[in-house]
Amino acid sequence: MRRARPGAPPRGTGGRALTSVGAGTGFDGSRTKERGDDRTTGSEQTVVKEERTPSRLWHITLSVSGTATPLTEIRRGLEQLAHDHPFLLTSRYADDHAEIRYWEEARDLHDAAAVALRLWGEHRSTAKLPPWEIVGLEVIDRETYHQRVAEGYGPPPAAPVGVHPY
Repeated sequence: MRRARPGAPPRGTGGRALTSVGAGTGFDGSRTKERGDDRTTGSEQTVVKEERTPSRLWHITLSVSGTATPLTEIRRGLEQLAHDHPFLLTSRYADDHAEIRYWEEARDLHDAAAVALRLWGEHRSTAKLPPWEIVGLEVIDRETYHQRVAEGYGPPPAAPVGVHPY
């Protein structure tokens, strides 16, 4: 067990800091065999390209409901969920249902929806959330979200960031 002041560098480092070093141009797996490498035969050229889809931001609205639960328990659970999941924007709740809105970064809609559908179940025990079921899910891309807000039919502007009763 290492004993040190919080934030102190490890012993023997003399205050050195770790830095990142770029991987270089050939790191992604692309390689051409043009160099007269003795492992190649003939004048073949092999180019390996990996197609990468950039991730996007998705606005998630998750609706859950179930048996009536004391409001103080629901609020405490949603506040813990907001602490555990830092991208949580706002939560609204009543004694038998709740709505959670947040941003998720994912490659496509399918990935964003899969993560959203696991959110409640995966955090149920750690945040002590009620055993409610997911009854609704909306996943929209960032452009659609901003278009809705601009047209005036986006999320209710009166709901500030945080955990609030309906």
